[in-house]
Amino acid sequence: MTPPRSFSHVDTWVFDLDNTLYPHHVNLWQQVDARIGEFVCNWLNVGPEEARNIQKDYYRRFGTTMRGMMTLHGVSADDYLAYVHKIDHSPLEPNPALGEAIAKLSGRKLILTNGSVDHVDAVLARLGLGSHFDGVFDIIAAEFEPKPAEQTYRKFLSDHSVDPTRATMFEDLARNLNVPHELGMTTVLVVPDGTKEVVREDWELEGRDAAHVDYVTDDLTGFLAGLSHPT
Repeated sequence: MTPPRSFSHVDTWVFDLDNTLYPHHVNLWQQVDARIGEFVCNWLNVGPEEARNIQKDYYRRFGTTMRGMMTLHGVSADDYLAYVHKIDHSPLEPNPALGEAIAKLSGRKLILTNGSVDHVDAVLARLGLGSHFDGVFDIIAAEFEPKPAEQTYRKFLSDHSVDPTRATMFEDLARNLNVPHELGMTTVLVVPDGTKEVVREDWELEGRDAAHVDYVTDDLTGFLAGLSHPT
């Protein structure tokens, strides 16, 4: 059995946003999820149950519901993003311990998300983490092709001049770590801590035993603090 990749060589730290930089149990994504359902319902003029089925089908097939709505129904990305990210961010609380752990990592810290920069900014502001990141690659920079598409990771690596063999990726969806691992990145799956209820699809919580997952943690702050990478 091949041992997991280490962190000693890492000079670029890449983080997903939702359910990664804040705990799953905050269920902030549940608000976005509900807004997506409303958007699908209104756009396609279908009932809530049918809209829910369409939403989840597109999510699994296209990587995001938005990609499916754009491809099959001509939806404007700007309209979609503005609608679904209009949520209450107040459940998020400042996390100075996580900020300190991120600050101590040696090298660049970047965010790679299927959300928008506006959503990233709102989340980081609530968490008090805005000053700790050197760049954001969002769904717009990805030309609306979401993770786990290989071209999205390659564009991210190119745009930010990242050597994947010297980078690590933190994600809450195991399927989004497959391509990064193939490209040479060290991969870390961030899972719920198991003490609080989370609102997720069963398949979203799978994959912690996958070969492309080097590490699994239910405590991102503690995991980062345990890495001996002083600046």
